[in-house]
Amino acid sequence: MKKISSGKVREIYEVDDDKLMIVVSDRISAFDVILPVMVNNKGKVLNKISEFWFDYTKPIVKNHVISTNVSDFPEEFRTDEFDGRSMLVKKLKMLPIECIVRGYITGSGWKSYTENGTVCGIKLPDGLQESEKLPEPIFTPSTKAVEGHDENISFEQACELIGTKLATKVRDVAIDIYSKCADYAASCGIIIADTKFEFGLDEDGNLVLGDEVLTPDSSRFWPASEYEVGHGQKSFDKQYMRDWLKSNNWDASNPTPIPDDVVKTTENKYIEAYQKLTKKNLF
Repeated sequence: MKKISSGKVREIYEVDDDKLMIVVSDRISAFDVILPVMVNNKGKVLNKISEFWFDYTKPIVKNHVISTNVSDFPEEFRTDEFDGRSMLVKKLKMLPIECIVRGYITGSGWKSYTENGTVCGIKLPDGLQESEKLPEPIFTPSTKAVEGHDENISFEQACELIGTKLATKVRDVAIDIYSKCADYAASCGIIIADTKFEFGLDEDGNLVLGDEVLTPDSSRFWPASEYEVGHGQKSFDKQYMRDWLKSNNWDASNPTPIPDDVVKTTENKYIEAYQKLTKKNLF
Protein backbone atom coordinates (compact mmCIF):
# COMPACT_ATOMS: atom_id res chain seq x y z
CA MET A 1 0.00 0.00 0.00
CA LYS A 2 1.50 3.32 -1.06
CA LYS A 3 2.06 5.75 1.84
CA ILE A 4 1.55 9.28 0.54
CA SER A 5 1.89 11.22 3.80
CA SER A 6 3.35 10.81 7.26
CA GLY A 7 2.44 13.70 9.52
CA LYS A 8 3.04 14.39 13.19
CA VAL A 9 0.22 12.02 14.11
CA ARG A 10 -1.42 10.62 10.94
CA GLU A 11 -0.30 8.19 8.24
CA ILE A 12 -2.13 8.41 4.91
CA TYR A 13 -2.14 5.60 2.34
CA GLU A 14 -3.46 5.65 -1.20
CA VAL A 15 -5.95 2.83 -1.82
CA ASP A 16 -6.80 3.74 -5.42
CA ASP A 17 -7.63 6.78 -7.55
CA ASP A 18 -10.47 7.98 -5.30
CA LYS A 19 -9.91 6.45 -1.84
CA LEU A 20 -7.42 6.84 1.02
CA MET A 21 -6.76 5.13 4.33
CA ILE A 22 -6.04 7.44 7.27
CA VAL A 23 -4.38 5.81 10.27
CA VAL A 24 -4.07 7.76 13.52
CA SER A 25 -1.02 6.95 15.64
CA ASP A 26 -0.38 7.44 19.36
CA ARG A 27 2.34 9.99 18.62
CA ILE A 28 2.07 13.38 20.27
CA SER A 29 3.64 16.64 19.16
CA ALA A 30 4.19 19.97 20.86
CA PHE A 31 5.83 23.15 19.66
CA ASP A 32 6.08 21.58 16.17
CA VAL A 33 8.16 18.66 17.46
CA ILE A 34 7.12 14.99 17.68
CA LEU A 35 7.82 14.03 21.28
CA PRO A 36 9.83 10.90 22.19
CA VAL A 37 6.84 9.26 23.93
CA MET A 38 3.65 7.52 22.84
CA VAL A 39 0.35 8.36 24.53
CA ASN A 40 -1.55 5.07 24.69
CA ASN A 41 -4.98 5.12 23.01
CA LYS A 42 -4.57 8.70 21.78
CA GLY A 43 -4.99 7.62 18.15
CA LYS A 44 -8.19 5.76 18.94
CA VAL A 45 -9.59 8.73 20.83
CA LEU A 46 -8.85 11.12 17.98
CA ASN A 47 -10.27 8.77 15.36
CA LYS A 48 -13.46 8.01 17.30
CA ILE A 49 -14.10 11.65 18.23
CA SER A 50 -13.75 12.61 14.57
CA GLU A 51 -16.11 9.78 13.62
CA PHE A 52 -18.66 11.07 16.14
CA TRP A 53 -18.49 14.65 14.83
CA PHE A 54 -18.50 13.66 11.15
CA ASP A 55 -21.82 11.90 11.79
CA TYR A 56 -23.18 14.76 13.90
CA THR A 57 -22.43 17.42 11.27
CA LYS A 58 -23.78 15.54 8.22
CA PRO A 59 -26.91 17.76 8.13
CA ILE A 60 -24.63 20.78 7.54
CA VAL A 61 -21.99 19.51 5.09
CA LYS A 62 -20.83 16.32 3.36
CA ASN A 63 -17.74 14.62 4.76
CA HIS A 64 -15.08 12.30 3.40
CA VAL A 65 -15.83 9.20 5.52
CA ILE A 66 -16.59 5.99 3.62
CA SER A 67 -16.24 3.57 6.55
CA THR A 68 -14.63 3.09 9.96
CA ASN A 69 -15.52 -0.62 9.99
CA VAL A 70 -12.36 -2.70 9.68
CA SER A 71 -14.20 -5.29 7.58
CA ASP A 72 -14.67 -2.64 4.87
CA PHE A 73 -10.98 -1.79 4.75
CA PRO A 74 -8.49 -3.04 2.17
CA GLU A 75 -7.09 -6.43 3.17
CA GLU A 76 -3.82 -4.93 4.46
CA PHE A 77 -5.75 -3.00 7.13
CA ARG A 78 -8.08 -5.74 8.38
CA THR A 79 -6.09 -6.36 11.58
CA ASP A 80 -6.39 -5.39 15.25
CA GLU A 81 -3.53 -2.96 14.77
CA PHE A 82 -5.74 -0.68 12.64
CA ASP A 83 -9.11 -1.34 14.29
CA GLY A 84 -10.53 1.77 15.97
CA ARG A 85 -7.81 4.12 14.76
CA SER A 86 -8.39 4.12 10.99
CA MET A 87 -10.79 5.49 8.39
CA LEU A 88 -11.42 4.64 4.77
CA VAL A 89 -12.12 8.01 3.16
CA LYS A 90 -12.86 9.67 -0.15
CA LYS A 91 -9.93 11.42 -1.81
CA LEU A 92 -10.52 15.17 -2.12
CA LYS A 93 -8.85 18.19 -3.65
CA MET A 94 -7.96 19.87 -0.35
CA LEU A 95 -8.21 23.64 -0.01
CA PRO A 96 -4.90 25.43 0.71
CA ILE A 97 -6.15 27.10 3.91
CA GLU A 98 -6.74 26.07 7.50
CA CYS A 99 -10.27 27.05 8.51
CA ILE A 100 -10.09 28.27 12.10
CA VAL A 101 -13.14 29.32 14.09
CA ARG A 102 -12.76 31.08 17.42
CA GLY A 103 -15.55 31.38 19.97
CA TYR A 104 -13.31 32.63 22.79
CA ILE A 105 -10.33 34.98 22.86
CA THR A 106 -7.23 32.93 23.69
CA GLY A 107 -3.90 31.73 22.32
CA SER A 108 -2.52 33.62 19.32
CA GLY A 109 -5.87 35.44 19.03
CA TRP A 110 -5.43 36.89 22.52
CA LYS A 111 -1.86 37.89 21.72
CA SER A 112 -2.99 39.72 18.56
CA TYR A 113 -5.89 41.38 20.40
CA THR A 114 -3.62 42.73 23.15
CA GLU A 115 -1.34 44.22 20.50
CA ASN A 116 -3.87 45.95 18.25
CA GLY A 117 -7.44 45.01 19.18
CA THR A 118 -7.88 42.72 16.16
CA VAL A 119 -7.62 39.04 15.21
CA CYS A 120 -6.78 38.30 11.56
CA GLY A 121 -7.94 41.79 10.62
CA ILE A 122 -11.25 41.49 12.51
CA LYS A 123 -11.82 44.38 14.94
CA LEU A 124 -13.09 43.12 18.29
CA PRO A 125 -14.81 45.05 21.10
CA ASP A 126 -12.59 46.95 23.53
CA GLY A 127 -12.07 45.61 27.04
CA LEU A 128 -12.15 41.88 26.41
CA GLN A 129 -10.37 39.72 28.97
CA GLU A 130 -8.30 36.64 28.26
CA SER A 131 -10.47 33.55 27.63
CA GLU A 132 -13.64 35.63 27.37
CA LYS A 133 -16.43 34.43 25.09
CA LEU A 134 -16.70 36.50 21.91
CA PRO A 135 -20.00 38.18 20.99
CA GLU A 136 -20.17 35.70 18.10
CA PRO A 137 -17.76 33.15 16.60
CA ILE A 138 -15.22 34.53 14.12
CA PHE A 139 -13.53 32.88 11.12
CA THR A 140 -9.77 33.39 11.15
CA PRO A 141 -8.08 31.38 8.39
CA SER A 142 -4.40 30.57 8.10
CA THR A 143 -2.02 29.26 5.48
CA LYS A 144 -0.88 25.64 5.44
CA ALA A 145 2.84 25.73 6.07
CA VAL A 146 4.88 22.85 4.64
CA GLU A 147 7.45 23.53 7.35
CA GLY A 148 7.27 25.63 10.51
CA HIS A 149 4.20 27.54 11.64
CA ASP A 150 1.03 28.29 9.71
CA GLU A 151 0.53 32.00 9.14
CA ASN A 152 -2.70 33.75 10.12
CA ILE A 153 -4.31 35.57 7.20
CA SER A 154 -7.31 37.84 6.72
CA PHE A 155 -10.55 36.73 5.09
CA GLU A 156 -9.63 38.92 2.12
CA GLN A 157 -6.37 37.01 1.71
CA ALA A 158 -8.30 33.73 1.86
CA CYS A 159 -10.52 35.06 -0.95
CA GLU A 160 -7.39 35.69 -3.03
CA LEU A 161 -6.26 32.10 -2.48
CA ILE A 162 -9.50 30.21 -3.19
CA GLY A 163 -11.92 32.78 -4.62
CA THR A 164 -14.50 34.96 -2.86
CA LYS A 165 -17.50 32.69 -3.49
CA LEU A 166 -15.81 29.57 -2.12
CA ALA A 167 -14.17 31.43 0.78
CA THR A 168 -17.55 32.85 1.80
CA LYS A 169 -19.14 29.40 1.72
CA VAL A 170 -16.27 27.88 3.71
CA ARG A 171 -16.51 30.64 6.32
CA ASP A 172 -20.27 30.24 6.74
CA VAL A 173 -20.15 26.43 6.90
CA ALA A 174 -17.22 26.44 9.34
CA ILE A 175 -19.04 28.82 11.70
CA ASP A 176 -22.24 26.76 11.43
CA ILE A 177 -20.38 23.56 12.31
CA TYR A 178 -18.58 25.20 15.21
CA SER A 179 -21.78 26.74 16.61
CA LYS A 180 -23.77 23.50 16.43
CA CYS A 181 -21.00 21.42 17.96
CA ALA A 182 -20.04 23.97 20.62
CA ASP A 183 -23.65 24.04 21.82
CA TYR A 184 -23.68 20.25 22.04
CA ALA A 185 -20.32 20.12 23.82
CA ALA A 186 -21.51 22.73 26.33
CA SER A 187 -24.34 20.36 27.28
CA CYS A 188 -21.61 17.79 28.06
CA GLY A 189 -19.61 20.15 30.26
CA ILE A 190 -17.00 21.05 27.65
CA ILE A 191 -16.28 24.50 26.24
CA ILE A 192 -14.84 24.40 22.71
CA ALA A 193 -12.83 27.61 22.71
CA ASP A 194 -11.65 27.34 19.11
CA THR A 195 -11.03 24.75 16.44
CA LYS A 196 -9.50 24.09 13.04
CA PHE A 197 -11.32 22.52 10.09
CA GLU A 198 -10.04 21.33 6.73
CA PHE A 199 -12.22 21.24 3.63
CA GLY A 200 -11.80 19.86 0.15
CA LEU A 201 -13.75 19.57 -3.08
CA ASP A 202 -15.02 16.30 -4.52
CA GLU A 203 -15.08 15.40 -8.21
CA ASP A 204 -18.32 17.36 -8.66
CA GLY A 205 -16.98 20.48 -6.98
CA ASN A 206 -18.99 19.98 -3.78
CA LEU A 207 -17.56 21.26 -0.51
CA VAL A 208 -16.59 18.33 1.74
CA LEU A 209 -15.34 18.25 5.33
CA GLY A 210 -12.16 16.18 5.70
CA ASP A 211 -9.13 15.39 7.86
CA GLU A 212 -10.16 15.44 11.57
CA VAL A 213 -13.03 17.24 13.28
CA LEU A 214 -13.15 18.87 16.71
CA THR A 215 -10.58 16.62 18.36
CA PRO A 216 -8.42 17.59 21.34
CA ASP A 217 -5.56 18.00 18.84
CA SER A 218 -7.40 20.37 16.49
CA SER A 219 -9.32 22.30 19.17
CA ARG A 220 -9.12 23.78 22.63
CA PHE A 221 -11.43 21.88 25.00
CA TRP A 222 -11.97 23.50 28.41
CA PRO A 223 -13.82 21.98 31.38
CA ALA A 224 -16.88 24.22 31.82
CA SER A 225 -16.94 23.60 35.57
CA GLU A 226 -13.54 25.30 35.98
CA TYR A 227 -13.95 28.08 33.42
CA GLU A 228 -13.03 31.52 34.69
CA VAL A 229 -12.44 34.63 32.59
CA GLY A 230 -9.19 36.54 32.92
CA HIS A 231 -6.47 33.91 32.49
CA GLY A 232 -5.53 30.73 30.63
CA GLN A 233 -7.73 27.67 31.20
CA LYS A 234 -7.23 24.04 32.11
CA SER A 235 -7.96 21.76 29.18
CA PHE A 236 -8.80 18.27 27.95
CA ASP A 237 -6.13 18.35 25.28
CA LYS A 238 -2.34 18.17 25.05
CA GLN A 239 -1.98 21.53 26.81
CA TYR A 240 -1.16 19.61 29.99
CA MET A 241 1.85 18.09 28.23
CA ARG A 242 2.80 21.44 26.70
CA ASP A 243 2.64 23.12 30.12
CA TRP A 244 4.92 20.45 31.63
CA LEU A 245 7.44 20.85 28.80
CA LYS A 246 7.40 24.62 29.17
CA SER A 247 7.76 24.64 32.95
CA ASN A 248 10.67 22.19 32.73
CA ASN A 249 12.46 24.09 29.93
CA TRP A 250 12.30 20.96 27.78
CA ASP A 251 14.68 21.12 24.84
CA ALA A 252 14.07 18.97 21.74
CA SER A 253 17.74 19.10 20.82
CA ASN A 254 18.72 17.69 24.22
CA PRO A 255 15.53 16.06 25.52
CA THR A 256 15.13 14.99 29.12
CA PRO A 257 12.82 12.01 29.79
CA ILE A 258 9.12 12.86 30.11
CA PRO A 259 7.79 11.23 33.31
CA ASP A 260 5.32 8.35 33.00
CA ASP A 261 2.76 10.17 35.16
CA VAL A 262 2.75 13.14 32.76
CA VAL A 263 2.14 10.79 29.83
CA LYS A 264 -0.59 8.91 31.73
CA THR A 265 -2.34 12.10 32.81
CA THR A 266 -2.31 13.27 29.20
CA GLU A 267 -3.84 9.96 28.07
CA ASN A 268 -6.57 10.27 30.72
CA LYS A 269 -7.45 13.78 29.56
CA TYR A 270 -7.95 12.57 25.99
CA ILE A 271 -10.11 9.64 27.13
CA GLU A 272 -12.18 11.86 29.43
CA ALA A 273 -12.93 14.22 26.54
CA TYR A 274 -14.10 11.29 24.39
CA GLN A 275 -16.32 9.85 27.11
CA LYS A 276 -17.89 13.19 27.97
CA LEU A 277 -18.74 13.97 24.34
CA THR A 278 -19.92 10.56 23.15
CA LYS A 279 -21.40 9.25 26.43
CA LYS A 280 -19.51 6.02 25.67
CA ASN A 281 -16.56 4.23 27.23
CA LEU A 282 -13.52 3.88 25.00
CA PHE A 283 -13.25 0.14 25.71
